Order: sequence, then structure tokens, then C-alpha cells
Amino acid sequence: MNRDNIVLFAGNASQTLAARIAQQLMQPLGFIQAEKFSDGETRIEILENIRGRDIFLIQSTGPPANEHLMELLFMADACRRASAKSISAVVPYFGYSRQDRRPRNTRGPISAKLTADLIETSGISRLITIDLHADQIEGFFSIPVDNVYSSPVLLGDIWKQKYDNIVLVSPDVGGVLRARAIARRLDNADLAIIDKRRERANKSEVLNIIGNVDQKTAVIFDDMVYTAGTLCNAAAALKEKGANKTLLMLHTQFYQGLQLTELRSQSWMNW
Repeated sequence: MNRDNIVLFAGNASQTLAARIAQQLMQPLGFIQAEKFSDGETRIEILENIRGRDIFLIQSTGPPANEHLMELLFMADACRRASAKSISAVVPYFGYSRQDRRPRNTRGPISAKLTADLIETSGISRLITIDLHADQIEGFFSIPVDNVYSSPVLLGDIWKQKYDNIVLVSPDVGGVLRARAIARRLDNADLAIIDKRRERANKSEVLNIIGNVDQKTAVIFDDMVYTAGTLCNAAAALKEKGANKTLLMLHTQFYQGLQLTELRSQSWMNW
């Protein structure tokens, strides 16, 4: 791919990130207009000639997920109809990734699969994302998917701080494989699991801590946080089990009413 042939477009959800990427690449952002009609519908217009160009659309699809997802799809469709050579979507936060399967005894959709279908139909030829909530989502696509892991960056901070007696804590059973892989990179650190029960959407209860965390530095890697209720409960449970300190490593922003003061009240860094 010829660097001079690249055009970067920023969606409304990722303006700051797009500006930083453009700065690193010493590449100006392309001219695109993303606004709303009076009835709330999304309006997209490409304001430059992109015929034969390699397009990169930078747009997370986090809250409001529907609005940001449709904006991404319309941006891609506009680029396709403007005869772009290729369209790559940089989607750090992949919305609907928690709905990667149909829960047992329900009649719900597999929203992550439908989202993948919509992305492909819009004309996007490659997806670049960070820490998919479920690895199987990559298999929902027939186009190339680059699932970039944030753990090397986050691990760098742990190594720099030289924490002793670390135990990796998986926030749920589904994150055990990821936590085990990270633990191996920390000199085969011990592993613990937060056993929780989900009562309803965005509401769960910590039942138990599986594993020994006594007199250890507990490190939780998580890919998405909404209300922080589970994390605060987990912090309390880890403290009760004897953890000296709890570190929370996140790659996403805080969403849906997460109060930083609530996390700070748990004294994450001072146990």
C-alpha cells in the first residue's frame, strides 16, 4: 500500500484518536462531513476526491452504539460509491460484542454476527479492532480482521512499576484464557477468577474469589466497563480475601455512568 495513497477519515466517536493517528503518520485527516438531518437521521458527505484511494475510517461504535455504528456504515458506503480502492475500518471499541451468542432458553438475536454482516455489506474490506470481547467474533467475518491486543502496552506499566507477588485476576470465567496468557508473560504469575452471577443486564453479583490472593498484588485486566458495580464488588472481595493491592488495567473508556470517584473510594492503589 502506497502511503501517499492513504486517506484518513475520522468519525464523531473517535475524533481525538484520529487526530493522534494522523499526527503520528504525519498525514492530514481527510475532509468528511458527518451531521444530522432535522429528523435525527445521519447525513454523510465526502468532501474530496477519493477515487482509487486507500481509505481508513476511524470510528469506535461505543455508546450511543446505534448512532456510531450507523455513522460508520454510512461513511463506508459513501466511500464505496465514491470509487475508493479499499476501505479499512479502525474500530477500537466494537459495539455489540457482548452479544456474541444466543443465551440459553431465550429468543434473542446474535447481535455481534448481524453487526459483522452489516459492516461487510457496507463495503468495508478490513477491520482493525482492539481486544474483541469474544475471540469467536473474528469468525463472524469473511473479510480480514486484525484483533490487536492491548496487553503488551499494559504489561509495560506493570514491569516498569516492578510489582511483587502478582496474581492475575480474571473478571469472569470467560476471561480465563486471556488472563492465563498474560500470567505467563509475568513469569507464570498465579491466577484467580472472580465467580459472579449475572442477575440482569449491567447487574451482577460477586459470589466468590477462586484462587489464592492473600498478601498479593491483584491485577485485573478488563476490556469494557459500564457501571463499575462488579469491579467495586470485586475489589471489596479481593480485599476481604487478603489482597494487599488491586490494579485495574483497562483499554476502553468509561461508559454509562461510571463514576471515577466510586473506583477511587475503593483505594485501588493503596491496599
